[in-house]
Amino acid sequence: MTRPITRIFSDLHYGDRASKLTRLAALAPLIDGADRIILNGDTLDTRPSRDPAATAVLRAEVADFFGRLAAPVTFIPGNHDPDISSQHRLEFADGLVFVTHGDALFESLVPWGRDAAIARARIAAELAALPPDSRDHLDARLAAAHRAAAMIPQRHQSERHGLKHLLGFVADTVWPPWRMLLVLRAWRETPARAASFVRRHGLPARFFVMGHTHRLGFSRASGGFVVVNTGSFAPPGRAGFVDLTADRLTLRRIFARRGEFHPGPPIAEFALAGP
Repeated sequence: MTRPITRIFSDLHYGDRASKLTRLAALAPLIDGADRIILNGDTLDTRPSRDPAATAVLRAEVADFFGRLAAPVTFIPGNHDPDISSQHRLEFADGLVFVTHGDALFESLVPWGRDAAIARARIAAELAALPPDSRDHLDARLAAAHRAAAMIPQRHQSERHGLKHLLGFVADTVWPPWRMLLVLRAWRETPARAASFVRRHGLPARFFVMGHTHRLGFSRASGGFVVVNTGSFAPPGRAGFVDLTADRLTLRRIFARRGEFHPGPPIAEFALAGP
């Protein structure tokens, strides 16, 4: 008997010139065989831009493509598509697997980004506006982070001119050189931040499935806690996905062939039952 498969992707960044995903139809081989699809944030960029009509077109394309799939699709917001849904997280395997984009692990959403200080201030303001007894509630905090993200406009992401996009990408993510040190710091801190996040909210999770930092792979924190990152279709990083069955979590690579994306070999497999 075939076990139902939930397949989790993140960070498609569809519509961004930096993304390897230029046609949604190229995802077809990846979707084949899945009984449920989870898009874990940053599927596209829905934030305010200089070209709202182009954003509307991208939204319509995403809605049409995923709406026609046989498998049900769940969208989880990220910092680039904070208004794509109100489903900020999911849990599987009796809570052992926790799925969220990962931006809320950081007080400034993107600590290496040009808008980090703005994001930090806006998140603080959103939390301060909540009733005191709900400020530490899990869903309230996730929603506050995404409301803050929705107020930060797109930068290079909405640029259609090739050279201008490249210059904007460098200015937003690479320059000055110390910005890359902030990326490395975020990668190093993510496992401990995820473990602290789970403890703070009293979650039973042993696996934390995220995207956001674009670093495909997995890492372990104290107590056997595992952070799994599905990477990204946009730089820096490579793309992967997670397959969930009733008793197993598998992280796989994605590879491109003849203009389409295909499942690659496993990076890691974890049992969800037993010791």
